[in-house]
Amino acid sequence: MSSLFPGYTHIVNPKLKYIYLSFDAKGNLIIKSPKVSLKHIENLLLKKTKWIQNSREKIQNKKGRLLDFSEDNFLYYLGERYPLELKSHLPKKTGLEFDGTAFTLFYHSFDPLLFQAHIDRFYTNSAREILSPLVKEWSKKMQLVPSEIKFRKTKRQWGSCSQKNIISFNTMAAKLPLNVIHYLVVHELAHIKHKHHQKSFWELVAHHLPAYKAYIGELKTYF
Repeated sequence: MSSLFPGYTHIVNPKLKYIYLSFDAKGNLIIKSPKVSLKHIENLLLKKTKWIQNSREKIQNKKGRLLDFSEDNFLYYLGERYPLELKSHLPKKTGLEFDGTAFTLFYHSFDPLLFQAHIDRFYTNSAREILSPLVKEWSKKMQLVPSEIKFRKTKRQWGSCSQKNIISFNTMAAKLPLNVIHYLVVHELAHIKHKHHQKSFWELVAHHLPAYKAYIGELKTYF
């Protein structure tokens, strides 16, 4: 690969008809294509240079990105950014603590997978504590009650509402500002009445949260 082009991963799939460009969570370019020449890929990269640069910059500037534990890191909680410090200690148990001003991850062996598991557990527990009472509060206001509430870590969706009115929230929602979390709750509860994103759905959301468009904008700045 020529140094004129950004680093990328090229996945060849003969079943594909077209070339697809995407990015992973760290902003690395992924190219999926049928069997094509290197020259063809380089010509495409030249044409898409500006789009690639802009897209990568947006991803790298998003809040709450995946952590690289070899660097200085921050964790987002309720819209605020807090430093994350790794501290080696003798006990073999690994644990994450938050004192309201910073996160500290105590460890015996340097294990990024275990570190991430502790961070994920913190967000899962926080999401349950924060969102569960908000769902009750907004359910009463909107007169819309879910059949069940679930929490899970997902890559793309912040929330969903099934045909059976089961509402699921991404546990990473605990990273978000509280007003954006309120929007997520109202959004999913509104789907109990409207299983679409048509005008009537947004009118219901706007009735309860007139500034919902600002919350959507803020939501897009987070992973």
